[in-house]
Amino acid sequence: MKLKIALMGAVAASAIAPMAFADAHEGERGRDGNVSIIYWQAPSILNPFLSGGTKDIEAASMIIEPLARYNQDGALVPWLVDEVPTVENGGVSEDLTSITWKITPGIVWADGTPFTSADVKFTADYCMNPDGGCAQVTKFENVTNVEAVDDLTVKVTFGGPTPFPYGPFVGGESPIIQAAQFANCMGAAASSCSTENFNPVGTGPFKVVEFKPNDVITMEANELYRQEGKPAFASVTFKGGGDATAAGRAVMETGEFDYAWNLQLAPDVIANMEAGGKGTPVAGFGPLVERIMLNQTNPSPDLGPEERSVIRPHPFLGDEAVYKALSMAIDRPLLVEIGYGQAGKVTCNWIPAPAAVNSDTFDCSTQDIAGANAMLEAAGWVDSNGNGTRDKDGVELNMLYQTSTNAVRQDFQALIKQWWSEIGVGVELRNIDASVFFGGDAASPDTFQKFYADVEMYANTFNGTDPQSYLANGLCKNAPMPSTQWQGENISRFCDEAYDALHKELTNTANADERARIARELNDIMVSKGGMIPLVHRGRLSAHANSLGGVVLNVWDSELWNVADWYRTGN
Repeated sequence: MKLKIALMGAVAASAIAPMAFADAHEGERGRDGNVSIIYWQAPSILNPFLSGGTKDIEAASMIIEPLARYNQDGALVPWLVDEVPTVENGGVSEDLTSITWKITPGIVWADGTPFTSADVKFTADYCMNPDGGCAQVTKFENVTNVEAVDDLTVKVTFGGPTPFPYGPFVGGESPIIQAAQFANCMGAAASSCSTENFNPVGTGPFKVVEFKPNDVITMEANELYRQEGKPAFASVTFKGGGDATAAGRAVMETGEFDYAWNLQLAPDVIANMEAGGKGTPVAGFGPLVERIMLNQTNPSPDLGPEERSVIRPHPFLGDEAVYKALSMAIDRPLLVEIGYGQAGKVTCNWIPAPAAVNSDTFDCSTQDIAGANAMLEAAGWVDSNGNGTRDKDGVELNMLYQTSTNAVRQDFQALIKQWWSEIGVGVELRNIDASVFFGGDAASPDTFQKFYADVEMYANTFNGTDPQSYLANGLCKNAPMPSTQWQGENISRFCDEAYDALHKELTNTANADERARIARELNDIMVSKGGMIPLVHRGRLSAHANSLGGVVLNVWDSELWNVADWYRTGN
């Protein structure tokens, strides 16, 4: 019986679709002058393999590209290839142990050199190098070999049947970097290659003129871009920093910028901005979840910098009564109301979308302060010294709760601190500039990867509609640590043998219904065993100027996925 590639959710019926964009505004490349983009979380690097921050991945997507990516409907579309390999077209072996990509002839890098399979193989070798600390290594799970068969053919071989072979080189998180440029940046040298990491040579519609980390990126049109007449804009001003409020106003009220990303603002604030008449908000629901990560290791400042968030266990967050009580004390409907309105939904899950993988195991929609207090009391956590904080065996329930600087997140922090105080948990609040928090700088003590706190709050998502690679973020081996230069996506340092074994089963399962069932079970293990506390299923909300055409919001890939198709309208 021929094995089938498994695809989840609505995408399953139309997973492979040709790349097609409107050509109604054809003309000469660069005809529309400058386009201004503002990301209030400023990019700090343009190499997605050295950052898990969405801001960095999306800024880089304008320059470096994958072989295939996901469109606005979650359908997999060819990008640097003519078609996406499948079993049916012969690109995926019938035993599902390999996938062969055929690169579109004639593509060149922005420096004029040919784009070849050698670059694709180099990218795999770069990310899979154990000393490199690649932030996207989960995309290469179970890959045993990447072979440049000829200049335009690359074959990826897996260690066993791999029903979903679209991890490597697919989506904005797994683009191709130029072998010639990064040749001296392998392994431990990766993070020290500032010129390469700040100014990558790409195949995308734009190239870097100047990059000022955590500030501004100046780009110009790639005159060698493969599509005639694109991009319509001759240059890009990509501004970083500030806050979501200023970014929204700059597009919808003052018209200073053309596109503002991630407007994490209260609904009434967005409505008031839209009334300014200069721009339009756009929103869509993907798998983005605002959550509280629970540190499984000990972040005590009494430990050395190479031991904090490495030494196990955490003094108290491994206690089931503690992490369940923390969750029970939270009023999620109120968080949705004050933070997101219609752009948010209560969720008890890490993976709320697509619908097939959204578990119905938990009910966290009702706050239960009394139940949380009773649970802690029964587990022996009492306020023995009358200081207002519960303790047990000499350990006080005192926590450092950190997140990025953002008005909505600080509102959430204040409310959750109050609720946790009502169950006898002491909380110190800390907020860190988002450009630093999500920056991935191995030398900084303030990154979300280092996690020098007891709990931290943020949101992230994944490319496409199959969560296999994303769920690999919960594997024991993917925890950030000094030996990986603090890169890795298992931020809570969660480690569970049953989880690891079940994820291995997922990688070998072909049936779409079974894959969805396993994904739900992995979600349930992560939540029920205290890896995180999900809060809000967030819609992605951005805004564009009324004079900016061609914008298609994409919740399954980089928001800037089709920037080559943007143009200036007459408005």
